[in-house]
Amino acid sequence: MHSPLIVALDFSTLDDALEIADQLDPSVCRVKVGKELFTREGPLMLRALHNRGFDVFLDLKFHDIPNTVANAVLAAAEQGVWMVNVHAMGGRRMMEAAADALARNNMATHLIAVTVLTSLAGNELAEVGVSASIDEQVEQLAQLAQSSGMEGIVCSAREARRVRQVCGNKFFKVTPGIRPKSSAANDQQRITTPSQALHDGSTHLVVGRPITGAESPSDAVADILEQIRFKPGKA
Repeated sequence: MHSPLIVALDFSTLDDALEIADQLDPSVCRVKVGKELFTREGPLMLRALHNRGFDVFLDLKFHDIPNTVANAVLAAAEQGVWMVNVHAMGGRRMMEAAADALARNNMATHLIAVTVLTSLAGNELAEVGVSASIDEQVEQLAQLAQSSGMEGIVCSAREARRVRQVCGNKFFKVTPGIRPKSSAANDQQRITTPSQALHDGSTHLVVGRPITGAESPSDAVADILEQIRFKPGKA
């Protein structure tokens, strides 16, 4: 079984991202590439990470008309990424089109959907016209994503327990906002520790600055693996 840890390479340049990646062991963690880094560096960034042996989660949160999203997801899969995501708020037809594009082309890339951004607080949902609570919105979107062919969702660890109840253990629950003990919250509103997140139902833990901003990123990874009692030899 692979480590559940995904290190967020939230940098603006290839050189900065690779400086950290070169201090990490791809046998004990995967990496995430987001909008800023991919917009600046493009597929070159993905190739550099793949050449170093990393599985890459391409975190671009596609949200557009169904055909456009389907083609974008397929393009990502053709780059060899391990996982890619869309916004569940794009609706059933959009998600089904994306899932179908991967299936028709026999792509192994995992496809998941974002529910409610972990930076959002409850009152901010109301400002964009969503009357449901965060928990209600996440649960509804998780069920919609699952029935639309998604393999999992992005949610906060605080919602993972309920999502596990309604969608099952095998449905991916990818959770940002993970902070080891004594780490700062930064811009995340709904955060928890690695061990608590896994206990509550998370299947994958996205950790950024507590690792990438550490004096020794490899030691920070080792500390998190120790907290969740993951043995690197079993990766």
